[in-house]
Amino acid sequence: MAAVIECGADIDTTPENHMSLKKTLSSASPLTLRIVAECSVTKARACDLVLPHCTVSTPVFMPVGTQGTLKGITVDQLEGLGCQICLGNTYHLGMRPGPDLIEKANGLHGFMNWKRNLLTDSGGFQMVSLVELSEVTEEGVKFKSPYDGKEILLSPEKSISIQNSLGSDIMMQLDDVVSSTVTGPRVEEAMHRSIRWLDRCIAANKNPDKQNLFAIIQGGLNADLRKTCLDEMTKRDVPGFAIGGLSGGEEKDDFWRMVTLSTDHLPREKPRYLMGVGYAVDLVVCVALGCDMFDCVFPTRTARFGSALVPWGSLQVKHKQYAKDLQPIDPDCKCPTCKRHSRAYLHALFKSDTAAMHHITIHNIAYQLTLMRSVRQSIVEGHFPEFIRTFMKRMFPSRDQYPSWAVDALASVNVTLE
Repeated sequence: MAAVIECGADIDTTPENHMSLKKTLSSASPLTLRIVAECSVTKARACDLVLPHCTVSTPVFMPVGTQGTLKGITVDQLEGLGCQICLGNTYHLGMRPGPDLIEKANGLHGFMNWKRNLLTDSGGFQMVSLVELSEVTEEGVKFKSPYDGKEILLSPEKSISIQNSLGSDIMMQLDDVVSSTVTGPRVEEAMHRSIRWLDRCIAANKNPDKQNLFAIIQGGLNADLRKTCLDEMTKRDVPGFAIGGLSGGEEKDDFWRMVTLSTDHLPREKPRYLMGVGYAVDLVVCVALGCDMFDCVFPTRTARFGSALVPWGSLQVKHKQYAKDLQPIDPDCKCPTCKRHSRAYLHALFKSDTAAMHHITIHNIAYQLTLMRSVRQSIVEGHFPEFIRTFMKRMFPSRDQYPSWAVDALASVNVTLE
């Protein structure tokens, strides 16, 4: 299925864009990106991302299900919340239960009985999160398994082989991942190696007609390195691009500048996935900077600590002030938790039953999905800048509390906060 563009705004007909579009249309992939609307002020856009299992409405937040499930929520419940795509983790699924068993179950879709889309990461992030257990060479990443201590080599070819067995709709290349706070020669080495590994991943993909391989832009916080990576990787006609190597503890001023640099140079006709971003403010700002797809463990992880996401920040269900509060978490929320249970009930339950975490997880995923649907609607209806201002006013009690990085990032795309 070739890439198609349908746009609610004027189409760029410059020779450069024409050649880029022609190149994309000439290559078949099981992905279609239709641009439905573009914000006339910011870089935000609303798209229909047509994938093998269903169409995904973007901007989209993708919940993370590390080992074939989201912790504390069932597949049926996730489907009931309107989730169109979620994540699986190649490293963990490759370790346990293993690709052979999952392939016999008709891939990860069959294994977890999920009828919508799946994105699998490459396993590369474990180079940072399990750094004490890993060693990077040109061949790949050598891991000591946290399960049994055995040494494993995760090469680009092995990562793609596992993801082919998992049968995900979107596969991620294996990239050389370094922490976003690292500087010096290691960042440049990782960037160039990620380009070489992309070529190996492309060559290794056995199912290009069924599975979409996304490249991952690296380069740390160095604008020149990131630009070099963008220039090289966009020469490869892959179905989509991810912005990697961020959201790892770097200063937010550096973060947003690398995001907007990336979206400035990524092809307009392909999806843009900002990896590891899940805070509400970050999502809204980065949509304005031109990103389409996001993922993060934050909404599920914070739920397990009793933190419910709300338009004014978060509500700590464990706190005593909610012991006799018979309101739902958010009176305006339509999720199953808010329809059925009060803050007082969840407060009481949290001390004695893990079901409380389950109820808050459902609410938090619903919050993220609803937020992105509202963002999309505002782009389609042509009032996204007004949506941003209303969102920020509700999230922060006073203008003085707006994060300076968000103010600067939004100003860079012509949105002045009042």
